[in-house]
Amino acid sequence: MAKDVKPTRKNLMAIEDRIDLSERGHDTLEKKRDGLIMEFMDILDQAQDVRSGLEEDYQRAQQTINMARAMEGDVAVRGAAAALQEHPEITTESKNIMGVVVPQIESSKVKKSLDERGYGVLGTSARIDETADAYEELLESIILAAEVETAMKKMLTEIETTKRRVNALEFKLLPELHEAQDYIEQKLEEQEREEIFRMKKIKAKKEEEERAEKEAREPEMAEGEVVVTS
Repeated sequence: MAKDVKPTRKNLMAIEDRIDLSERGHDTLEKKRDGLIMEFMDILDQAQDVRSGLEEDYQRAQQTINMARAMEGDVAVRGAAAALQEHPEITTESKNIMGVVVPQIESSKVKKSLDERGYGVLGTSARIDETADAYEELLESIILAAEVETAMKKMLTEIETTKRRVNALEFKLLPELHEAQDYIEQKLEEQEREEIFRMKKIKAKKEEEERAEKEAREPEMAEGEVVVTS
């Protein structure tokens, strides 16, 4: 890049401006990257807790439905599940974390009371109720896990993008700009030395010409003098 730049003071000033802008951009991106990493670590901790809770809720749901099937039969369990009339509703919004838009999932009608589940209370046992409770909690955990996992993936993608930009500035653009700056400064210094040398030669030549001209005039002046004697 350096040798492709014409070594002029105008280009030197332009490169110095680009260096200043790039260094400020590099500092800003570094701060953003560090902030994103901190936010990501918080979300990662939350994700680990959510995954652990999801696993526990899943195991509990499996245990309760297996018990309900064993004690009440598949027909009763499927009949209770089919009786559901109001299904859960999911809405998604978004929130901004360090410039990254992540989803915010809101749910409603997930947890229900006994009379909202649709099946007859008298025709079912407590095991059916426990199974319904367990799966409602599992669904809430799944919704939370989806929100956290999606946010984590988006944050990780943004971190990688920001890291690439920081590295591109730090290891490619800024070194190239500094190289071009050094090249132009070196060439300008050489041009300045050459100009000084040229001016000295011109001055010396002019002085030599003036001295030669003066020496040529001196005999003429001597011949023109009139000597008066008495």
